[in-house]
Amino acid sequence: MSVNPDLVGRSFPPTAPYLVGREKVREFARAVFATDPQHTDPAAARALGYPDVVAPPTFAMVIQDLTLQQLLAEDDSGIALERTIHAEQRFAYERPIVAGDELTAQLEITQVRAFGKGAMVTSVASITDAEDAPVVTATSVLLIGGEEE
Repeated sequence: MSVNPDLVGRSFPPTAPYLVGREKVREFARAVFATDPQHTDPAAARALGYPDVVAPPTFAMVIQDLTLQQLLAEDDSGIALERTIHAEQRFAYERPIVAGDELTAQLEITQVRAFGKGAMVTSVASITDAEDAPVVTATSVLLIGGEEE
């Protein structure tokens, strides 16, 4: 099955709220070698005007992944994880993510571009806080390989 072109325009239900924990931010910062003290030390983050530690910019992928799991679970998508490569990622921030944030994300598929036996699928996840205020928009491009014949 090839990637379903009818995915374009499909929106998924909002994810369950994700509570950003201080230790998760610290773990992520260590994993991506983000050594600025604002990522691990609450006092350093407060000195910069934040209520708690600040997540590195790519931390938004943790929340966006919840939306991509929804896409991969769609029976009619034609997307098989074993043929999928995460080809591109962009983030547009309204404000940084900080420990204590309760974030929800909603995914929309904006483009399916066929090429050969495969396709490129572009999705946009709108991530909002508990007050429904925008925090970050995460855009991904997945490269889906075609099935072997």
